[in-house]
Amino acid sequence: MRREHSYPTSGQLDALVRQMLKAAIQFAEAVREFKKKFLLIVLRDLNWNETKAARVLGIHRNTLARTLRELDLDARTLRKAERRSAQGIRPEGSKKIAS
Repeated sequence: MRREHSYPTSGQLDALVRQMLKAAIQFAEAVREFKKKFLLIVLRDLNWNETKAARVLGIHRNTLARTLRELDLDARTLRKAERRSAQGIRPEGSKKIAS
């Protein structure tokens, strides 16, 4: 199941690199942030399934897990945080149903 992606144009990438240079962002930090963003988007799109994400990325599941650790990302925590619903908030006009 492949989704259609829109990729930034060469000009957009050039502008981003120039902005990063003006902000004095070092190469290693730029690469680290790109990896984080890339992996988070893939994981979110695949409902935080690391096995599927590794397959899509073309890497082994253990390599993905190691990379996430190196980037200080915990997919389980992120998954739980994203799935957590607001407690005690009901849409206006809805009433609690007595049991």
